[in-house]
Amino acid sequence: MPRTVPLERCRNIGIMAHIDAGKTTTTERILFYTGRLHRLGEVHEGTATMDWMEQEQERGITITSAATTCTSLRVLDGAVALFDAVHGVQPQSEKVWRQADKYGVPRICFINKIDKMGADFEHAVDTIRKRLNAKPVAIQIPIGQEDKFKGVVDLIEMRAIIWKDDTLGAEYIIEEVPAELKKKAEAFHTQLVETIAENDDEILHKFLEGETITPAELKKKAEAFHTQLVETIAENDDEILHKFLEGETITPAELKKSLRKSTIDLKVFPVLVGTSFKNKGVQPLLDAVVDYLPSPLDIPVITGLNPDNGEKITRKVNDKEPFSALAFKIMADPFVGQLTFIRVYSGQLQSGQSVLSSGKGRTERIGRLLKMHANKREDITEIMAGDICAVVGLKNVTTGDTISDEKHPILLESITFAVPVISVAVEPKTKADQEKMSLALNKLSQEDPTFKVHTDPDSGQTIISGMGELHLEIIVDRMMREYKVEANVGKPQVAYRETIRRKAEAEGKYIRQTGGRGQYGHAKIRIEPNEAGKGYEFLNEIVGGSVPKEYIKPIDQGIQEALEGGVLAGYPMVDIKVELYDGSYHEVDSNEMAFKIAGSMAFKEAARRASPVLLEPVMAVEVVTPEDYAGTIMGDLSSRRGRIEGMEHRAGSQVIKAIVPLAEMFGYATHMRSSTQG
Repeated sequence: MPRTVPLERCRNIGIMAHIDAGKTTTTERILFYTGRLHRLGEVHEGTATMDWMEQEQERGITITSAATTCTSLRVLDGAVALFDAVHGVQPQSEKVWRQADKYGVPRICFINKIDKMGADFEHAVDTIRKRLNAKPVAIQIPIGQEDKFKGVVDLIEMRAIIWKDDTLGAEYIIEEVPAELKKKAEAFHTQLVETIAENDDEILHKFLEGETITPAELKKKAEAFHTQLVETIAENDDEILHKFLEGETITPAELKKSLRKSTIDLKVFPVLVGTSFKNKGVQPLLDAVVDYLPSPLDIPVITGLNPDNGEKITRKVNDKEPFSALAFKIMADPFVGQLTFIRVYSGQLQSGQSVLSSGKGRTERIGRLLKMHANKREDITEIMAGDICAVVGLKNVTTGDTISDEKHPILLESITFAVPVISVAVEPKTKADQEKMSLALNKLSQEDPTFKVHTDPDSGQTIISGMGELHLEIIVDRMMREYKVEANVGKPQVAYRETIRRKAEAEGKYIRQTGGRGQYGHAKIRIEPNEAGKGYEFLNEIVGGSVPKEYIKPIDQGIQEALEGGVLAGYPMVDIKVELYDGSYHEVDSNEMAFKIAGSMAFKEAARRASPVLLEPVMAVEVVTPEDYAGTIMGDLSSRRGRIEGMEHRAGSQVIKAIVPLAEMFGYATHMRSSTQG
């Protein structure tokens, strides 16, 4: 089946921001202005299309796990970063920005809520520059702020856009730049051109020569650029050079073209402004998504590994290449069973075909292909390169797995997840709830890789672990509502870890002789601290066959089991490098179990000698408070073993930044409200 939309016109984007910055409201406007919705949904009314869960409608917030945010960024081509016009960069926006940096996702910025009391466009842009160490470039400035906001000045075209309030922002008029803003607009326009010029030698040359950069002519150049997706910078420069030598002016289309390349190369981040709730600024934001964010074709090749031999292989983003896709989300659906969300990087796939789960070596059959619209589904028969869809029928595929053509397997880069930091015990209220609870927790843990379930070997209790109080609260709420499980929930417990501070050596020798065949295992190891976040690493340095190859893996397994219960307080040990360098064996008595026990004994002894320490999760806390209560808040944070990192003044309030142990933060929001009179 031929494509209905050319791939160069596709944009796989996400909207990322701090809580309550306007992600859902902006998305509702995008759906409305593009004709997907015929009525505006509102978060405060509980009618937003994107907030379909009962918990979301009750709380007025969108609920997704930390894992969903990270995995989404892994499969996106571009993103829109929303910032509150009063606060600018906030803690969660900083966190997701760093994740986008990790995955190399190009971004444009949207300063939202410019109509709010205390809104300051230039301050918000400045926080992007200072807190994110990024290079924002304003391509719009607001006409008025707070309740006087009515439109924007387009700095590329040097024109004003004014929205009509009586049309829900669907209609707007184009005007000359207001006289009182002309000087400011020209200053920002100059700043914009200077920024673009830094990344484009020909525009820099022209700018330094003082030639005019006019908002005129040759707009067809912008459309033509969409067909020149993989052109080299040299070719682009030659074109600009040719125009320069002919004495022609640089047009807005050429500015857009150059800015687009700089955005995709992560050199600059275009900034727009508006207020989604008041229906102003969303259409230019959509235009900017098309103008500056990449299509799937802007990433010409995808690199992966051949699962058979570990060699690097590539796939072009093309429908004719062998099929390859990454599973980035699992969701349980009450009507169709397990849904696996995938991003297709190459090739085509029809429903009913079989695919290979590359990492597991299993073949699975595709049941149905679904295009998802919030919680609504649309059956489709085929997917192609660049598509994102949900699949029914993949029973053994988990988040981060690659699925590919059976005859042309490829293993794409997987997804890493944060380790849970908080745990609670849950108990079913009745015996009938026991089986239902096990089933519910199993399904919820498949959906969310940062949510873990295990049984405490000493108490027999079921322990659930996650990324925070709200995370586990939502999990328990979903378990009760969706799976009808009645349960008692214990108090939150912090997930401590252990590690080591220095190098150490030890040996483990396990010998049992009880008549007849005995047991013999002997291993010598060195351990040292690994880089933070690198986890456990095992190196086999055996030479001369002092330990046969078949006993290496059991030693590794024994060490990994010993890692689960640390030497200080029994907490899991992390970030340790282990080197097996010597040992011995007995031709008759040695077996895998003996070497597994020897490995465990050696590790425990080495860990005791390596200055073991307890690791405690700490939180970066930002408290926004009226100045009258700043002293109270600082004293309270200090009493919780907190370290004050700094203070700043923001929109009439004091912002206190601190590092505080997680164990001291349970119920802090409620305590803070009572100590500051709300």
